[in-house]
Amino acid sequence: MIQPNIPDSKLPRVVIVGGGFAGINLAKTLKRTAVQVVLLDRNNYHLFQPLLYQVATAGLEPDSIAFPLRGIFKKQKNFHFRMAEVKGVDAANNVLETNIGDIRYDYLVLATGSNTNFFGNKMIEEHAIGMKSLIEAVQIRNYVLKQFEESLLISDDAAIRPKLNFVMVGAGPTGVELAGAFAELRKYILPKDYPELPIHLMDVYLIEAGPRVLAGMSEETSRKTQAALEHIGVKVLTNVAVKDYDGLHLTLGNGDALETQSLIWAAGVKGMSVPGLPETAMLPNGRVHVNDLNLIKDTKNIYAIGDIAMMVNDERFPKGYPMVAQVAMQQGKQLGKNISKMLKGDTLKPFKYKDLGSMATIGRNRAVTEFAGIRLSGYIAWIAWMVVHLLNLLGFRNKLVVMINWVYRYFTYDRGTRIIIKRGAANIVKLRQSIYQTDPQVPHITQTP
Repeated sequence: MIQPNIPDSKLPRVVIVGGGFAGINLAKTLKRTAVQVVLLDRNNYHLFQPLLYQVATAGLEPDSIAFPLRGIFKKQKNFHFRMAEVKGVDAANNVLETNIGDIRYDYLVLATGSNTNFFGNKMIEEHAIGMKSLIEAVQIRNYVLKQFEESLLISDDAAIRPKLNFVMVGAGPTGVELAGAFAELRKYILPKDYPELPIHLMDVYLIEAGPRVLAGMSEETSRKTQAALEHIGVKVLTNVAVKDYDGLHLTLGNGDALETQSLIWAAGVKGMSVPGLPETAMLPNGRVHVNDLNLIKDTKNIYAIGDIAMMVNDERFPKGYPMVAQVAMQQGKQLGKNISKMLKGDTLKPFKYKDLGSMATIGRNRAVTEFAGIRLSGYIAWIAWMVVHLLNLLGFRNKLVVMINWVYRYFTYDRGTRIIIKRGAANIVKLRQSIYQTDPQVPHITQTP
């Protein structure tokens, strides 16, 4: 029988579910606290999601943005990691139910993160694909390269165009960065790797239901971003909602239609909650209500941090804090300090988010950033974007590999990971089925007639 096999301890046990930014910062903060830290995750690595799009567009290898969780905490004596999937929580008995057995806890912290939100549109969910996991990113890379290879076998322009039309839905940082990366593929890589391919048939679309791109940033930054995207050939459509998609025909809210076999969904995320939490704490988007100490509503010792936590205690963010890495990191650190204070009987400190700014890269020598009332764009913002991401990337090897890749690409206009690791999927449906076999968090789908 499978068992967690966690050593017995007289110390209070803090069980953390999720090895993302929130979970690892909490665990690090508890390093010198008299507790037993147990971290659970269905993967054995921490994923640096801000660079996931570069894996999807053949800019970086997958292992460049993933770091083993055990390697992060190899010197932390009170730390234990188990690779597991959470099935539910028995709050009355302080027990977490997992696929490796039940785990007792004194404090339970949910840092489960988020998943793609298709807003209830089943057709889009069946045929589009999100980009929240390393498996999805690698499969997108395989699929895109396979589209290029298959296009060479077709002589009819009308049949080639849907294969070379790439559509990103959602003009937040992820959508903007993806669109920029695909535009760079078209400009710098395809003419060299695929000189026989009719590049003029390839279009990159960025579709946003709202009035502007990067809605979380200023109007001036939004305007500059859209201008930069259009300059490198991205077709930006704002105030246009996606109505339906059957795997080939994309129907827009304004009545227009596009033919594409590649729809990447970056329009929204939802929290990944755990069964067994109080219904009064649950929200329709998968997030859970927490107070300003990150305690889940109507619980006594269950906390939530990061994307899953819905905290409304700041007039700057009436709809809750944004689901970004900085919020997750700060909440993880603050909760770790508060757990230490609880054990000592000290007064707890409510969480208050310190907004360190926002940034997004558009492509070569192009980025935008806002912090402390300062707005930067162009080359300086691009350098700042690279520095910030390198500093936050875990592991010296990963930092070095990513930096070398960026320098190499800058001077050679090349990308070094344009290989199909395994046979690509024939279409998005098969692609998502392939992902589901390895990643059960991706909704299961069936082939449509």
